[in-house]
Amino acid sequence: MRTYSPKPSDIEHSWLVVDAEDLVLGRMATEVAVRLRGKHKPRYAPHADVGDHVIVVNAAKVVMTSDKADRERVWRHSGYPGGIKSTSYGDLLRSHPDQVVRGAVRGMLPKGTLGRKMLSRLKVYTGPNHPHAAQCPRELTLDGARRRSS
Repeated sequence: MRTYSPKPSDIEHSWLVVDAEDLVLGRMATEVAVRLRGKHKPRYAPHADVGDHVIVVNAAKVVMTSDKADRERVWRHSGYPGGIKSTSYGDLLRSHPDQVVRGAVRGMLPKGTLGRKMLSRLKVYTGPNHPHAAQCPRELTLDGARRRSS
């Protein structure tokens, strides 16, 4: 039996909207990465770009469990000696919540040109509005990523 490889004419990229309000960051990022990669489709192929476009709105209202927002740190380096800097996730969520969501999803995608192409189909907005209404995106509910009230 031959290995199936989808042709570019067989691939359909649909548009999905995820409302990130009260969603746990990591659980939401895994679901978004699966949709970007196309693993939910029957025509999935690991070497082809068969995923969907994903729009994440309300990124400023995403939550982190436990005290990870204050405990975990984001590191960056300028490339110069002594140029390492760190910021807590809580501070980064207050200043640039779109970067937090994009970075979480980026870590779950393949590295290389295919992963960068998949990441280009992720659109993250801090508020509830987005400019992609013309694509007629459908709502994607992620009840498994919803924060449990205790």
